[in-house]
Amino acid sequence: MNHQVKSIRRLLAVAAVCLSTGAFAGGNHAGGHDHGDDAIGKPGVAAKVTRTITVEMSDAMRYTPSDIQVKQGETVRLVVKNLGQVKHELSLGTEKELLEHLEVMKKFPDMEHDEPSKLSLAPGKQGEIIWQFTKAGTVNFACLMPGHYEAGMKGAVKVSKK
Repeated sequence: MNHQVKSIRRLLAVAAVCLSTGAFAGGNHAGGHDHGDDAIGKPGVAAKVTRTITVEMSDAMRYTPSDIQVKQGETVRLVVKNLGQVKHELSLGTEKELLEHLEVMKKFPDMEHDEPSKLSLAPGKQGEIIWQFTKAGTVNFACLMPGHYEAGMKGAVKVSKK
């Protein structure tokens, strides 16, 4: 009986994640992620990558580097490495988007991401995000695992005008 209760709870948690993230993932409405050509840019095409930047994540709750410079229109391959002993992630977004997603992650810390602007990595793993920075300004990035953002695990991509 206890196993059935746990299974039902897991199923309800998964359903809640699906329902709660739908508002963030869909459409071009306020607070949504259109990822067409929005405030942070759009998914890049590998053939158009102009350079690769390696970003390391550590259990000191820091990214190295935490400040990245790119030019407007540039497509960059971010090779992200988790050098730590715990799971970390790199999520690109506006500060508002990151803070909204942080609240969801507090409720569902094991949530998996399938958005091209987000990458979760187990200890010792690496992955990549290919991103085109279409607008001048600042694109924030952060680890939204519970407690990591609050400990200072964040950075910024400064996008200079063409």
